Amino acid sequence: MAEAKQVKNMCFHTSTTFKTKKLEAFYKVKLGDESNRDNFDKPNYHLNGFSHPNMLIIPQQKSNVLTPAVWGIVPSGKSKSDIKPYFKESVRFGSGLNARSEKVFQHFMYRESIMTKRCIIPVSGFFEPHDQKGKKYPFYITSKNEEPISLAGLYTIIDTVVTFTILTKDASPLFEKIHNKKKRQPIILDSEHTHNWLSVDLNETDIEELLNADYPEGKLNAYSVSKDLFSPKFESNVENILNPVNYEDLELKV
Repeated sequence: MAEAKQVKNMCFHTSTTFKTKKLEAFYKVKLGDESNRDNFDKPNYHLNGFSHPNMLIIPQQKSNVLTPAVWGIVPSGKSKSDIKPYFKESVRFGSGLNARSEKVFQHFMYRESIMTKRCIIPVSGFFEPHDQKGKKYPFYITSKNEEPISLAGLYTIIDTVVTFTILTKDASPLFEKIHNKKKRQPIILDSEHTHNWLSVDLNETDIEELLNADYPEGKLNAYSVSKDLFSPKFESNVENILNPVNYEDLELKV
């Protein structure tokens, strides 16, 4: 399965367990369509990006709302009927789940979105793989104060469908230890930068400053979890996937 091969690369796995009212209060926004509330109030303990789930984002063009979007950015020239074939075709390139922030002003898929279609992806946490002698150990990263984590992203609008990607950058010292193979991390925005990220007045220099800003590592909690996360043989969207698992042979301490 593609998922089994791809899980070990970047931020392709997230967790969204907060109620929509919590997100509305935290970000001072409203859910755009009330009929979506029950669906997005259901906790998702593990979302595998390669299943292209619907998640809530805060889009720059309507920065006062939470709106559903499909994880996996699709080029803006496509139509709605092109989305599934595009995901199938692009799986070897990561299916648009992540975008390297260093390329956003040059890459044909990102250079339009970076100026006018930036977004916030609220998550309760995300997963990263740690490599030790060829063995993979999944780590869960969440906020110590149990507040939403704001990931920076870009989006496109394909007919009536919003698609998005999570921006990444070179790893900070914490993530260099955890994600020690690729040494990348998603871009996490603090409260001030979250507000600024959606501003319509930013120029390229302003955007680069936000992309390169460091998030305080002391605000994050990271711990190892079950390897079931990586296995297509197990149902991993279950509450206990977030439970800490201590491995006797794991040398990394965070």
